[in-house]
Amino acid sequence: MKKQIIAIVFIVLAGFAFADKDLTKSNSSESPMAKTVSLIGKVVDFKSGEALTGVEVKLEETNTKAYTDLDGKFSFKEVKSGSYDIVVSYISYDKSLIENFKVNSDNNKISIKLQASK
Repeated sequence: MKKQIIAIVFIVLAGFAFADKDLTKSNSSESPMAKTVSLIGKVVDFKSGEALTGVEVKLEETNTKAYTDLDGKFSFKEVKSGSYDIVVSYISYDKSLIENFKVNSDNNKISIKLQASK
């Protein structure tokens, strides 16, 4: 009976050792496109250029939202490099859609101007 228990424990431990090696391989083989960056931006009024506070900025593909601060600035942390549709909405302003905005380490800043509703 002791031999069977020792054999089972050995098999389980060997399984964990091989599983750990496979996990290490999959993490190290991530493509360069899977890198994450911070996407930062600012939202202002189209005519006056004034910063808009409390504007909702949404990355459609991730379904994550950010809101502008008192200076009209917002940020998304750890965004995977790639193309995103950005939807910007604010009370009494027309909703804005930026299609296929390409996010990467060289292109991670955006300036958005919102037009007041008529």
